[in-house]
Amino acid sequence: MDLNDLLPSGYLDAHHHIWAPESRGDEIGYVWLRDIGAAKPFGDPTPIQRDYLMEEFLAEAPLRPLASVHVQTDGALRDPVAETRFVQAEADRMDHTVKIVALADLSAGDLRDTLLRHAESPDFCGVRQIVARLDNRPDLSFAPRDYLADTAWVGGLKVLEDQGLTFDLQMYPEQADTALEALSATPALKVIIDHALCPYDIQSPPGVIRWRDAVRRMAGRPETFVKLSGFGMYDAAWIGSDWAKSCVAFLLEQFGPDRVMWGSNYPVEKLATTYGDTLTSIAAWLPEDTSQSIFLHSASEVYGVTLT
Repeated sequence: MDLNDLLPSGYLDAHHHIWAPESRGDEIGYVWLRDIGAAKPFGDPTPIQRDYLMEEFLAEAPLRPLASVHVQTDGALRDPVAETRFVQAEADRMDHTVKIVALADLSAGDLRDTLLRHAESPDFCGVRQIVARLDNRPDLSFAPRDYLADTAWVGGLKVLEDQGLTFDLQMYPEQADTALEALSATPALKVIIDHALCPYDIQSPPGVIRWRDAVRRMAGRPETFVKLSGFGMYDAAWIGSDWAKSCVAFLLEQFGPDRVMWGSNYPVEKLATTYGDTLTSIAAWLPEDTSQSIFLHSASEVYGVTLT
């Protein structure tokens, strides 16, 4: 199906990455991207553990995104501000409109200073520190500890709220109660749930129940949004599956189109499918009257993207 027909007004990619472990690895301090072949929760990363710069990202689809949101790539960077500066320079070099969701340790004593340094890059807009963790599934856990239960870390959410920054929340369904408790003191903080709330067990009946319950509870918090992204992390054949289509429909039902946005999760999703197929499949599943919100307006309003 032609992208121009599906998305006549264009689109904004609300979740992607670029990186340079080969050419700028020492400077930026990548860890997992330089640990070639080490298993990740989304599988064997070897094919993407290489430089992936802005021009390659922008060339993935026949219809270039009008703008995009870059999300931090490595939770172990020794200085995450180096990544933000790199992304800003890449976007400027390619004359591409971008917003940058950067890494910061919310529990660190120098959090405010780190945020000030990120803000030297004009397109910095928010933070992600992945909290996804299952005590009984270390193979699926991204977070090295339970950030949501750390009072110092939860206090960092208040700093983000006070500064008008966003927070990208990558979590598992089992963490919904703890996440809502952690967010209870920051009702104005704009929270964007990454990767469809990580439906890693959606193909089992208990997994469906658990994921749907978590979606309902998170959707009940105002100022909370969700991304249609990352499906290939849980099933490389998701495009031909009923489970992914039903996930999209349920997220749209619970959040409404004004709180749903699309993201490619490239190049991680590159391990599963092409950029074009990711984009056209989601677009084809959505009611036509929701496309403008999901592919343009939701993300542009939340992240402050100026579309021209």
